[in-house]
Amino acid sequence: MRHLNRLFLLLSVFFFCTGLEQATAELQQSSSFGLLKTTKAPISNINIVNIFPHDPESFTEGLVYHKGYLYESTGLNGQSFLKKTEIKSGKIIKEVKLSEKYFAEGMAILDNKIYQLTWQNQTGFIYDLQSFKETGKFSYSGEGWGLTTNGEKLFMSNGSPMISCIDPVSFAVIRKIKVHDGKIPVNNLNELEFIRGEIWANIFMEDVIARISPQTGKVLGWIDLGRLRPMFPDPGNRDVLNGIAYDPEGDRIFVTGKYWTKLFEIKVENKK
Repeated sequence: MRHLNRLFLLLSVFFFCTGLEQATAELQQSSSFGLLKTTKAPISNINIVNIFPHDPESFTEGLVYHKGYLYESTGLNGQSFLKKTEIKSGKIIKEVKLSEKYFAEGMAILDNKIYQLTWQNQTGFIYDLQSFKETGKFSYSGEGWGLTTNGEKLFMSNGSPMISCIDPVSFAVIRKIKVHDGKIPVNNLNELEFIRGEIWANIFMEDVIARISPQTGKVLGWIDLGRLRPMFPDPGNRDVLNGIAYDPEGDRIFVTGKYWTKLFEIKVENKK
């Protein structure tokens, strides 16, 4: 009987692994993103758990979940905001508009402060979390794209394969992380989010998320979000996928995009 149980276990593992390999192969064949066709990292699909309303006028650049609410940074000159919204209704609870000279980008919440980047102004803003009152500014070199935090430091992308780890007090760059899949650098890193000890990144113009080691920059896996496209039979003004938020208490993941009318709560499948 013990031998039979062992055989059953081995067969179960074999078929499970075979199923993962087959699913990965199918995703690689169907994807238009080049790195998914050559990667040796696991590729995951998603299930849609819930769908919530999202402001179709929000050009989403940054998305954060914090204590039951979504905080969002939206871009474009003259249309850049920092917003706090209810998830279920999409209702805007609080917002502040930036000067027309600023194109807002990624954002992060750390120690009751909101940090918000701008695209090409090399200027970031600091707000009080409760009042949304601006309490300071900071500077950085180059463009600002995505921003996230591990609870201690800030991590910023600029559209290249590099993620900068930044001290939130001095704003000095502590180190840089080069993101790579095998030997191939991963460009166009956009919105960032820390999830379960990893950095997850939108890839600009692609329906994929990269799961990145914050220590080495290695791509630990890919998440294919292509199945969200059929949710928009009439795309209208819908722009690219951009925006990842994580609820650590509820272990919930939210994604959306620029001018999207929907916010999706998703669950990742076949993740090794």
